[in-house]
Amino acid sequence: MTRIAIAGFQHETNTFAPFPTELERFEAAGAWPGMTRGADITARMQGLNLPLSGFMGACKHEVAPILWCYAEPGGYVEADAFDAITAEIVQGIREAAPDAVYLDLHGAMTTRAYPDAEAEILARVRAAVGPDMPIAVSLDLHGNLSRAFFDAATVVTVYRTYPHTDLAETGARAARLLDRALAGPVAKAFRQGDYIVPITAQTTERAPAAELYAAVAASPALSADLALGFPPADVPDCGPSLFVYADTQAEADAEADRLAALLARAEDAFEPNLLSAAETVAKALTLPGPVVIADPQDNPGAGGTGDTTGILRALLDAQVPDAILGLLYDPAAAEAAHAAGVGATITLPLGGGFDEFSAPLDASVKVEALSEGSFTCTGPMYSGAQAQLGPMARLRLTGTGVQVCVTSTRVQNADQEQFRTLGLDPKDHHIICVKSAVHFMADYKRIANHILFATAPGANPCDLSQIPFTQLRPSLRLR
Repeated sequence: MTRIAIAGFQHETNTFAPFPTELERFEAAGAWPGMTRGADITARMQGLNLPLSGFMGACKHEVAPILWCYAEPGGYVEADAFDAITAEIVQGIREAAPDAVYLDLHGAMTTRAYPDAEAEILARVRAAVGPDMPIAVSLDLHGNLSRAFFDAATVVTVYRTYPHTDLAETGARAARLLDRALAGPVAKAFRQGDYIVPITAQTTERAPAAELYAAVAASPALSADLALGFPPADVPDCGPSLFVYADTQAEADAEADRLAALLARAEDAFEPNLLSAAETVAKALTLPGPVVIADPQDNPGAGGTGDTTGILRALLDAQVPDAILGLLYDPAAAEAAHAAGVGATITLPLGGGFDEFSAPLDASVKVEALSEGSFTCTGPMYSGAQAQLGPMARLRLTGTGVQVCVTSTRVQNADQEQFRTLGLDPKDHHIICVKSAVHFMADYKRIANHILFATAPGANPCDLSQIPFTQLRPSLRLR
């Protein structure tokens, strides 16, 4: 019987984030499960919207699960974490003695030593299994991929939605494409785009990404996929890339060239749709609610610190009568609220842990609700996942209509249950502020009358001219 070794190692690295990503970040649970090994992978991850889960569901062969882990996007992955996790995966593959390998990777992981960390992972796996064993990889839509990575992988699939609602389906496609690779050689072609797309412009909820991914899905090739890239990564291979697989090299090259031409023609249509924080709040007050305001530049899902106060200050300056904001990463505030108890009024600094982005907001707040941060997600992206965010609190700023939900775990707000676990139903509020770039749309578009994107200082600049790149390849343009 054919035996497939399966493993996952996911991180999206913001090389400008002001903190490293250590091993403990991969071990801990958050919105997704913590580090999981062996048979526990099958038990804990069955049915989740994750690529590895989708692969297991679609795979017709015996699987040998080794290790799966994920860390919330942040700064460079520390060398000891990268080496330890990669070594465990490689050793597990050796011990499994498989006929093929499947890896659930991200595509934008970076360490100080390896600008394309996924290429290094594949190089180490290749050294263990040899040049001919089929290796299938699934990737995030935001991958920054190199030729070295492409050459080392036998077949690759990439998410086709942003917000990412097709993670499991991408893993299932990888299983089907791996079956084709097991049956015989597959021709492949790789192309890179010449421009970087702002993160808020990449959403497949609107043009031009919607049309590009429709073309990819309808490709006559065996498989075609597009990664749009992760902008806050100062690496040579930042930006879009295309993967095409076909029965012949001529077919693969022709389809890759056709899709690359579509990508080139779409350049001028990508717009980030941003307003300043003050302008966004002023506009929201003129619109029927609920109005969702995204804080993409402080999106923890792109390496943001999750604790900036720019949007919060704009809400207070405008004296909005009804707004909720979350999640603000502030373990100290959550601890103080739990110590004080529901109903207490306390004075404390909120957020602002990194002075290059914002200052703490000194505030008098009433503790409205408390939670231990354990709940089941219900939105399209995280559906079924058991969140473990630690102590949380809902705080009402005294004398205002603004309520802030603070958390002990840095995580983006892409699921309404993050508010509901603290007794708030987002649909009942006029302004809903979420620290997210695009993923929130999958869940919140179901209740929002309007969605706006605000700019306040953060570690994920959406105006690419504000990112101090030094390592990009010379041919790349900033959109």
